[in-house]
Amino acid sequence: MRIIFWNVNGIRAGIRKGLWDFVKKDKADIYCLAETKARADQLPEGMSVPKGYFSYWNSADKAGYSGVATLTKMEPKTVIEGNRDNDWDEEGRVLITKFDEFSLLNVYFPNGKRDRGRLNYKLKFYEHFLAYVNKLRQQGEKVIWGGDVNTAHREIDLARPKDNEGISGFLPSERKWLDKVEKQGWLDSYRMFYPDKEKYSWWSMRSGARGRNVGWRIDYVFVDKKLKDRIKRAFILDQVEGSDHCPVGIEIEI
Repeated sequence: MRIIFWNVNGIRAGIRKGLWDFVKKDKADIYCLAETKARADQLPEGMSVPKGYFSYWNSADKAGYSGVATLTKMEPKTVIEGNRDNDWDEEGRVLITKFDEFSLLNVYFPNGKRDRGRLNYKLKFYEHFLAYVNKLRQQGEKVIWGGDVNTAHREIDLARPKDNEGISGFLPSERKWLDKVEKQGWLDSYRMFYPDKEKYSWWSMRSGARGRNVGWRIDYVFVDKKLKDRIKRAFILDQVEGSDHCPVGIEIEI
């Protein structure tokens, strides 16, 4: 089974830039899209989800902001929209689809660059989210989660680590949370296969950063260590354009 996570930086703009063409060609079983900036009913005529996929949305109350959507060929047995089922997601950032084989969380984590308040919100969100997925695992669910985490974990995960040590997205407090994630038994699927490879998933839209490959790896797919032997491949599709992020994903045996 092929699962892809992609921050599309506006789904309507993404469709105009070839999002659905990519989906039809790639043919993954599940797409977890983030920063949709729209509700499902706001897709204009001719932009509807490709045939063969069920689609589920969790959109922010604020128009044109945040939001996640999951497209899946298999119908889930349970769908949970994060902002309706907990008190820590008010911005359309979490969408949970549960299948017989695993539970999948499509997450768009907050960005902390705006000010101290947003950084504190981001760190609080991190802690609530980790407690939540740990609880799911304790209940016996096989959990996969991922998306735009908005933090590069280690120096290998961004092109210019020294220049960004004081910038949100590479602060010690943010990186320590990712340390905690791994210590608590969650595996960074890409690093399972490529422990030393420098590859990025996001590039600033300024100064031609993508053309020069001055990027950050801030998009992840994490799996419970109990699923380790089922993960057959992990990838970053950095040649795919249409957003300031590129798709990342895994292939898992179920």
